[in-house]
Order: sequence, then C-alpha cells, then structure tokens
Amino acid sequence: QVQLVESGGGLVQPGGSLRLSCAASGNIGNIYAMAWYRQAPGKQRELVAVITMVGSTNYADFAKGRFTISSDNARNTVYLQMNSLKPEDTAVYYCNADIDVRDRPTFRRGDYWGRGTQVTVSS
Repeated sequence: QVQLVESGGGLVQPGGSLRLSCAASGNIGNIYAMAWYRQAPGKQRELVAVITMVGSTNYADFAKGRFTISSDNARNTVYLQMNSLKPEDTAVYYCNADIDVRDRPTFRRGDYWGRGTQVTVSS
C-alpha cells in the first residue's frame, strides 16, 4: 500500500507564504513524478505543479513566479513553496504521485492521491 501524507496548510493573509509537504511511504519502488493539484469550492481539480524524479518541473500559469515545487528523493517527499498568496489561491491542495507499488513478485505502476490539506488566504 501507499500513503501520501500532506502537511503545511493553514490560514494566511494575502501576500503571505506557506510551504506544503507531502511524504510518500509504504511498499513503494520507483517514483516517476510527484505533483500538487488544488480544488476550490465549486471548481474542478487543477494541476498546480509537477516534478519528475530527475528534477524536471512544470507549473500552471497561475503558479509561475510565485510557487516553487521541489523534492527530496531520499525522503520520498515533495514540497510546494507558495509565496505572494492571493485569496483566489484558497483551495484544498492535493498531493499526487506516479509511483511503483509492490505487487509481488514485482511492482505495479499506479497513480495515487493524498487526502488534501486546506489552504485559506484571507485577511
């Protein structure tokens, strides 16, 4: 099994910063990519940023210049540093991983989600 556990969400004033973390654990093998998505009330889930395990990154237009995704491969952890936060960034932020999971005698590649962490930007 795989667990993705997010942390770091909370309430922040406009212009403030937050750093989200997501740690993957369990019977995992290769991690191909990890990503952050978000879903605001009444809206569809959308990609925020993605990082591959060789370090390639991609950002949604709204995240460019304000958010930075990074990873610690040794800890199977991905981070999202969010600066200059705006009220429209308010959403539940979800961690996603494209990952090999032990399926004896081999591994099975799959797509997994965390439970999400709430980010609220408000004065």
